[in-house]
Amino acid sequence: MSELALEELSALAAIYCEPDACEVLAVSETHGITFRIQISVKELLDTDVLLKLIFHLPVNYPSTLPDISVNSDQLTRAQCMDVKDKLLEQAKKHLSEPMVHDLILWVQQHLKYVIKQSATVSSEKTALSKGTSIEDGTWMLLLHLDHMRAKAKYVKTVEKWASDLRLTGRLMFMGVLDSSENF
Repeated sequence: MSELALEELSALAAIYCEPDACEVLAVSETHGITFRIQISVKELLDTDVLLKLIFHLPVNYPSTLPDISVNSDQLTRAQCMDVKDKLLEQAKKHLSEPMVHDLILWVQQHLKYVIKQSATVSSEKTALSKGTSIEDGTWMLLLHLDHMRAKAKYVKTVEKWASDLRLTGRLMFMGVLDSSENF
């Protein structure tokens, strides 16, 4: 287990010293350290959002990214996943240095923007799932695949994408006569 990880956990316990703010869940020489930080963050409408952030610091942390889990009763599951994804993006910027406190500060400063962005993406997905487009009109997409090794696998993948997105179209293969498929 990394000495840096133990020092960071000690500092976090001193910073987040209120009851239930910092709790060590597991310490293992082979698996690393798992702990929970519970913080309150102001959201868009100045309401407090209680975030429960679980960090698992692997044995070779900070050379390896931590595993992060985000939970909140005030946020949807999708919003929690968006917050987690953004935290992992930030973690990549701090690789090889203790980062948990920086990540907590980042989420406190940016949570309302992540939630706002998540709500925008969610409403766009809802509009598309109802069969309406964001802008009226027909869309066209040309997907050019180079160096296709397994034609059947590529065709199956493109057909799944089209099905999931409720798209119709035509697959065309250059250089081969009479080889187009509808989906």
